[in-house]
Amino acid sequence: MATNVEVTKTGTENSMGVLRRFTKRVQGSGVLPRVRSLRYKTRNQSTYKRKVATLKKLNRRKEVDLLIKLGKMQEKTR
Repeated sequence: MATNVEVTKTGTENSMGVLRRFTKRVQGSGVLPRVRSLRYKTRNQSTYKRKVATLKKLNRRKEVDLLIKLGKMQEKTR
């Protein structure tokens, strides 16, 4: 879905005027905000990936709790 913005030079108009008109036309069309919003968009994680990550976190938490209980790891203090 490409939105093309076209500006043609008319009569005795100088290039700065054409550039100014082009800039205004691009701003008015809303192309830049859409492109910028897509630029930093991250993909949503699948349910399987989320599930695996959660299970990994839970297992690690269990291991850390056991190590703290055995005295092999210090508990973080705030």
